[in-house]
Amino acid sequence: MRFTRSLAICALGAALALATPAMAQDSAGTPQSGAGAVAKNVGVVKSISGNTLVLKSDAGPEVTITVADGARLLRLAPGQTDLKSAATITLADLQVGDRMLVRGRSGDNGAIAASTIVVMKGADVAQKQQHDREDWQKRGAGGIVSAIDSAAGNFTVSVTPTLSVVVKTTKDTSFLRYAPNSVKFSDAQKGTIDQIKTGDQLRARGARSADGKELTAEEVISGTFRNIAGTISSIDAGNNAITVKDLLAKKSVVIQFNSDSQLRKLSPQMAQRLAFFLKGGAQAVQGGPPAAGQTPASAAPSGNAQGPRPAGAPDFQQMLSRIPAVTLADLQKEDAVMVVATQGTSGGEVTAITLLGGVEPILTASPNGMSAAALFSGWNLGAPGGDAGPQ
Repeated sequence: MRFTRSLAICALGAALALATPAMAQDSAGTPQSGAGAVAKNVGVVKSISGNTLVLKSDAGPEVTITVADGARLLRLAPGQTDLKSAATITLADLQVGDRMLVRGRSGDNGAIAASTIVVMKGADVAQKQQHDREDWQKRGAGGIVSAIDSAAGNFTVSVTPTLSVVVKTTKDTSFLRYAPNSVKFSDAQKGTIDQIKTGDQLRARGARSADGKELTAEEVISGTFRNIAGTISSIDAGNNAITVKDLLAKKSVVIQFNSDSQLRKLSPQMAQRLAFFLKGGAQAVQGGPPAAGQTPASAAPSGNAQGPRPAGAPDFQQMLSRIPAVTLADLQKEDAVMVVATQGTSGGEVTAITLLGGVEPILTASPNGMSAAALFSGWNLGAPGGDAGPQ
């Protein structure tokens, strides 16, 4: 799963290689100007009528594709990069939902008379995404970068306030970087190790050590986001915005919401359990003696269907992904919230990626918000392998 743009085309949150370097020179899908010029496009088949297709391009607009007589149609499996391994198919094998790269001659209104089509079947894509999601869950770790050893290429990542994992990189490790205003895995771009800095959110997949405290990374994806924790001072429903008194930055911040923003609210019981964890109940989770009146089972927050991680800590990302969604109308002035947002503009406004309400006990347990920020790091990010939800 790579974002090697000279060889592959990004597809549905995973790097799905669809063409040879010569065909993928313009993976954004922008044709050369003028009718009859060579044109390329990438997207998903929206409809099929005879030898005419409508392609919903990754660049946005719909494109009409006419499959010319003698056109070459190839089916490539997810992850493959060499057309030598592709199988020849016919027009009848194409289905709505298939991903394809089209190469041909431009016509009127941006239409393309296709000479070559490289197809990745929708079912193949879904199967690979599911496999990738499961592998990231099984062999992945994520959190906030708390320390960097540049000489060794290692990163210390705070998974929870009491658990850190050392992510080791090698010359074979591939790096991705979330886009500045997106947490969708499909929007991520090829990155470098030098882009990662302290405070970034980072997820890695690879081989874990026996004790779970180290991970030798095959892939790393990282991004810079803003953690906000505080109380709502005003709500502007007309502009889909709220103002929060931020405990971390010690000032008010205007938070905008869009269609991609996620809003969730903890139940009082879950909030109390998480607050207990921040106050020291993690001893029970980590194998130490529980606090008075507590058992290890009652001390650990519930909701982790997959059980503790190899290092012994509960998987808060899995737990929080199951919290019911709410709307802006469900929020009230003086509500305590935690928000992960984009970096924002010079004017100070930021766009919410995820807002979590019902966090009064958590902020009381972590007055400066830092421990709580580590606790919730990464759970809102687009999932490697298909953007199907938190990992």
